[in-house]
Amino acid sequence: MKKLYVLLASLVMLMAFAVAGCGSTTDSKPAAGASTGTAPEIKAIQDRGVLKVGVKVDVPKFGFKDPKTGQIDGFEIDLTRTLAKKILGDEKKFEVQGVTAKTRGPLLDNGEVDLVIATFTITEERKQSYNFSDPYFTDGVALMVKKDSGITDLKGLADKTIGVAQSATSKKAIQEAADKQGIKVKFLEFGTYPEIKTALDSSRINCFSVDGAILYGYLDDTTVILNDRFTPQEYGVASKKANAGLAKLVNDTINDMKKSGELDKLIQKWGLK
Repeated sequence: MKKLYVLLASLVMLMAFAVAGCGSTTDSKPAAGASTGTAPEIKAIQDRGVLKVGVKVDVPKFGFKDPKTGQIDGFEIDLTRTLAKKILGDEKKFEVQGVTAKTRGPLLDNGEVDLVIATFTITEERKQSYNFSDPYFTDGVALMVKKDSGITDLKGLADKTIGVAQSATSKKAIQEAADKQGIKVKFLEFGTYPEIKTALDSSRINCFSVDGAILYGYLDDTTVILNDRFTPQEYGVASKKANAGLAKLVNDTINDMKKSGELDKLIQKWGLK
């Protein structure tokens, strides 16, 4: 009889566990706020309700602030709209902050912006500090001079002064090209592109050097962009190194835009060369 009681007790316990197991399978729900597979940094943006992006405000056709209206627009602003829609379901849910070549990295580092979409050239050195998407635009460093200067190529700038942006890749590209050609050039660094153009107009410098597509935004009747191009410059969307989930979402979006032809349409829309 004792053995029978033990057997019956065991069966009752097994049935109780079975019922509890069935109940947890059919009735349980994820706790509020439980992870659904979304990367923490993406969820933080969604909870905030706005995507924060560092953009250029002094590069016509890429990111430029209209002095009359105060509105910032351009190719990279359109990319921002696409990413805002992807993350938040609304292309208007973004905020932009003006950056320069010198400030864009620090603003990303301290979390003031989620992404930098600001003619940010991908380099091996920079990839040690940030995640970069695949390139969305490829350019080359170019040279702008005054029409009446008589300068037609890099050799014509021997012993002359070239204006470049602080922390940009232009200086390195031109220095390497000058070394190969056996000429010496001098550099003067500026915080913004308008400052460099003003220095060229006033003959404080002999040349304004940055990526060709950027120079076209400053071309006027007094200047000319030389045919030479140095060191391909591939622009990528940058994010914090730790934000792998956000980086993947951005990269997938950029590649989807390439496949669909949407990226080419935006390039044509803004007349980029």
